[in-house]
Amino acid sequence: MRLPRIAPILVVASTALALALTGCTNASETPSNTGGDKTPSSSTALELDAEAQALLPKDVADRGTLRIATDPTYAPFEVYASDNTTIEGLDADLGNALGTLLGLKVEWVPSTFDAIIPGLSAGKYDMAMSAFSVKPERLAQADMVVYHQSGSGIAVAKGNPEKLSMDPTTLCGKTIGAEKGTTQGQDVLPDFSKQCETAGQKAIDIQLFPGTDKALTALAAGRVAGVVSGATGLGYQAKISGAFEVAEGGDFDPRPTGAVLPKGSPLTPAIVAAMKKLVTLDAYKASFEKWGIPANNMVTPDQVVPQS
Repeated sequence: MRLPRIAPILVVASTALALALTGCTNASETPSNTGGDKTPSSSTALELDAEAQALLPKDVADRGTLRIATDPTYAPFEVYASDNTTIEGLDADLGNALGTLLGLKVEWVPSTFDAIIPGLSAGKYDMAMSAFSVKPERLAQADMVVYHQSGSGIAVAKGNPEKLSMDPTTLCGKTIGAEKGTTQGQDVLPDFSKQCETAGQKAIDIQLFPGTDKALTALAAGRVAGVVSGATGLGYQAKISGAFEVAEGGDFDPRPTGAVLPKGSPLTPAIVAAMKKLVTLDAYKASFEKWGIPANNMVTPDQVVPQS
């Protein structure tokens, strides 16, 4: 990964962060292997759910493969393992578990985040799992099946020298990063910036990046003052990289996270049934524990299907 010329301590932090989050591999739309040695031991207890399998559309059942798109740059949800090929994380665990419950082999297809929903509409994949927040704009063009819930937070330099938080007044006039196509980049930061201008303050200089890992590298290099992203992911990444911290007051505006399917997809009923089963199993809890995600981010069966 090519980095700008910066102070040595920032080079070390940036390189460590990039290695931790991406395995130094860029996403491409080449099917990726899954599995590896981090699969929860309880996943071996998963068994075929015949009732959910019976809901599969004929073409998917006959193919025997579930094609899932993801952007593997966002630990702990999806990231390349050390082999630079295997995709691991919470989404990988849960997607693979869905495949087991449905009697399907899972094929993970890496993509950039903002290209995933258009790719679904074009029929390039069956579904997507990439830490997508459920929001009305997405529900208007896609089906979403909930499996997690969390809000937004802001990553800042160690010690938070600029005293940033998820209070918009602390961000006015600052350069703040986010990932292109995310709720934080499309909704949260633009809304915060409007609040700044309404209050007579300078707008936020919003910088959008192709991946959260790129935004965090920019933070380490001092090119942005903070990065707004999902609180769950930022908390995990701060812990494993040690290159930044999450400002107090995270988990702003908690929202459900969902798997995404084309609007009205014949596959949706089978995914809903399998997900409702999965969230009651030990494998679901084990995946959250393994990736350091708080139990209050888990959901119950009645939360699996969002209301539009």
